[in-house]
Amino acid sequence: MIYQGNSISVQAIGDGIAELKFDLQGESVNKFNVPTIEDLGKAVAALKQAKDIKGLIVTSAKGVFIVGADITEFTTLFKLPAEDIAGWSLKANENFSAFEDLPFPTVCAINGIALGGGLEMALTADYRVMSTKAEVGLPEVKLGLFPGFGGTVRMPRVIGVDNAIEWIAAGGQHKADKALKDGVVDAVTEPEKLRDVAIQMAKDAAAGKLDWKAKRQEKLDPVKLAPTELMMAFQTGGAMVAAQAGRNYPAPMAAVNVMQQHAGMKRDDALKAEAAAFGKIAKTDVATALVGIFLNDQVLKKTASKWEKQAKPVAQAAVLGAGIMGGGIAYQSASKGTPIIMKDIADKALDLGMNEATKLLAKRVSSGKMKPDVMGKTLAMIRPTLNYGDFGGVDIVVEAVVENEKVKKSVLAEVEGLLKEDAILASNTSTISITRLAGALKRPQNFVGMHFFNPVHAMPLVEVIRGEKSSDAAVAACVAYAKKMGKNPVVVNDCPGFYVNRVLFPYFGGFGMLLRDGADFQKVDKVMEKFGWPMGPAYLMDVVGIDTGVHAANVMAEGIPERMNYGFKDASTVMYENKRFGQKNGVGFYKYETDKKGKPKKVVDPTAYELIKPVVADTKDFSDEEVIARLMLPMCNEVVRCLEEGIVANVADADMALVYGIGFPAFRGGALRWMDTMGLDKYVALCDRFAHLGKVYEPTAKLREMAANGQKFFG
Repeated sequence: MIYQGNSISVQAIGDGIAELKFDLQGESVNKFNVPTIEDLGKAVAALKQAKDIKGLIVTSAKGVFIVGADITEFTTLFKLPAEDIAGWSLKANENFSAFEDLPFPTVCAINGIALGGGLEMALTADYRVMSTKAEVGLPEVKLGLFPGFGGTVRMPRVIGVDNAIEWIAAGGQHKADKALKDGVVDAVTEPEKLRDVAIQMAKDAAAGKLDWKAKRQEKLDPVKLAPTELMMAFQTGGAMVAAQAGRNYPAPMAAVNVMQQHAGMKRDDALKAEAAAFGKIAKTDVATALVGIFLNDQVLKKTASKWEKQAKPVAQAAVLGAGIMGGGIAYQSASKGTPIIMKDIADKALDLGMNEATKLLAKRVSSGKMKPDVMGKTLAMIRPTLNYGDFGGVDIVVEAVVENEKVKKSVLAEVEGLLKEDAILASNTSTISITRLAGALKRPQNFVGMHFFNPVHAMPLVEVIRGEKSSDAAVAACVAYAKKMGKNPVVVNDCPGFYVNRVLFPYFGGFGMLLRDGADFQKVDKVMEKFGWPMGPAYLMDVVGIDTGVHAANVMAEGIPERMNYGFKDASTVMYENKRFGQKNGVGFYKYETDKKGKPKKVVDPTAYELIKPVVADTKDFSDEEVIARLMLPMCNEVVRCLEEGIVANVADADMALVYGIGFPAFRGGALRWMDTMGLDKYVALCDRFAHLGKVYEPTAKLREMAANGQKFFG
């Protein structure tokens, strides 16, 4: 044994070839945490002292190669000054460069996932051979960062500027054929042959059959392009990246800029430039937010896994109601492998549900993501029916009928009597109390809410709502089923609007007050879209359905009157009274026309302004800052209340439910992260500035206390 550490071992394997193997003890995957980087340095030092080594292969003892850096270390690291973060990057790069400078050829055998630091490690080797089952990429921009272990230096020198910009600025994860085509790897082979191929390449290089020194030198020298060609490559690539990334995501352009900055430098100077730029990008609010989202997502997954372990498997599902939602649920269930019965009382409704599922599957076929025969098999897993004939063998039933409490209670009570004793019954209601609905049931312990978001196939969140009598077994079954459907489940407690709608409707309330006071809804939409929302509040209400929105607003006003009964007639009510329901019937705040692709396109409709004139003040200009504050403060205050009341379990659930459920701007990290970024003292002061608008703008006593003590939600 040449070296043995906690994450790396090195041993001779015969014929002058040694093997450096990554195997991080106590973990299911390899990752570059601080101890592993230190281990690499020690392993390289031992290799330099070893005798009779002619070549080296790098392998992994796990099913992945290396998944990247240990993101959990970033929260502490990124609190340091930018110069210290740059120093950390440079220190790590000393070990990667020392590996790259070993006095014999090196071959990296990529057996599985190699992302971020994992691929950067592979780039330090002279040659890379990849399993056909492996995938590689540099996804750091998705964390608001760019590669900091030499990736921006080595990638353009290995595969050229154009390809490097694509790989780094887009942050994609690529299969073996793409990696080989672009020159990221030198060979691709079947998994069972990978190690042997790597050994043979190392032997060939050691024997002089491969010019490994020339290949290595390319990574040590400046990028081999004439100055004019270099400038043109970065100008063209940079323009494309700027257009795609937009102003809210600075990391992709920062990566392009640093690659251009060090393209004319030798490796060591280039690494210094990369480290300095990495230190700066790591200090941005966007990096903090996106790293936070990654870590919060891990919390969500761990929580869901704990529930999953308690759940009985769902082998057969059913959905009641075959509208757009029912068809979407049926599609999602079947496409992820769980057969589902779709029950309705009318053939016309069943046709609608099956057409919805067929349309979604056909899109996957036309885009090449699914083969036609798989589409046929998936459709066969959806069984439309007008009767309850086979419900006795169903494990879970999701009720998705009309949003009417009386109708839902009747349907739920009817189906409960036909189910086996331990079958789970769930309601896809978006507003009606789960505890109240359970009053119609004999087995309320088997009943929960399972709130899907529209469109079901596209929205990643499912709220699993626990009523007063819902059992852990019922909650666990719904969480497990949601995960099996490819969704991110968040468990919340019952209250008016549950969690997401409860915090969304104060946002709409703030919008209604702004219009009442003279704001132009088009300008408000533009300001909030610039803030980062996928669509502004008027457009969002049109998409959700103004009839649905008015109904939900009434539920909220009845359930939480002290904050959400605003005491005036708002513009959305006027739209509802004039049967302007939004996209569903072609008119709302906007008018909708069909574009060339058959999708609804919003256009300005002067009639909307005429209709709301009686309930709004004369047009007044509000600053962007005031528009943002008047919409965001009511939402954020309600998020805090839900956290304090235990409607959501923790800060991670609170923020991620908004990101996944309603498209809260990811680069801001969620409502609580946005408040942290502003500073809770400044946030509370802003609330006080708008306190005259009503209690929905009033912060809680605990929030005031946190602000006074300099605390954060994400400490």
